[in-house]
Amino acid sequence: MPTWGQILRELQPRNNQPPEFDRVRRKYLHDLKVHTKRDVILYASGWLQKQAPDALVTIGDEDIHGLMEVAHGLKGPSLDLILHSPGGSLEAAEGIVFYLRSRFSDIRVIVPQLAMSAATMIACASNQILMGQHSFLGPTDPQIFVPTTSL
Repeated sequence: MPTWGQILRELQPRNNQPPEFDRVRRKYLHDLKVHTKRDVILYASGWLQKQAPDALVTIGDEDIHGLMEVAHGLKGPSLDLILHSPGGSLEAAEGIVFYLRSRFSDIRVIVPQLAMSAATMIACASNQILMGQHSFLGPTDPQIFVPTTSL
């Protein structure tokens, strides 16, 4: 596998053309699939680089449908899920785990940098977690709302 610096050099604009981020990403995901002989899904957000609203970078209900879309046609039974996320909805994370478990019997989560909160819960529901020396799982801080009557 290449170093981060090698990937950045590969993304340098050539002939006044913009970098081909998607082509490079797809190439390395394909290389991983060939190397491991497992299906691969990348679930990541740019939450560390961008000042986007939480709804655009955290795990939400719409992500279940997104994962269903990218998993369509994958054969299984093994999956490598590359996970980089600040977390999000506990219910959405549960839905993602239930869906992935219905499709794959052997799930390995790869955390290249950070998996926080609900993303940690997804990782912990896998068969195996692979992390780099600089990677980490974050605290799980589920928030449960209990209706009360006002006095």
